[in-house]
Amino acid sequence: MEIPEDEYKDIEKLIDSKDSPVGIDAKKTHVIIIHKLMEIEKRLEKLESNDRTGN
Repeated sequence: MEIPEDEYKDIEKLIDSKDSPVGIDAKKTHVIIIHKLMEIEKRLEKLESNDRTGN
């Protein structure tokens, strides 16, 4: 999966940390990932609900 360069740079800026030995803020990175997974879960639940009701 290829990430567009502008999106890559935006994400890179969000998780960058000069204080971390690996160069990223691990906590912020995990919060972003978990938040996105929760959004996906909500969307999936809505799709499944619509499928059950025929919408």
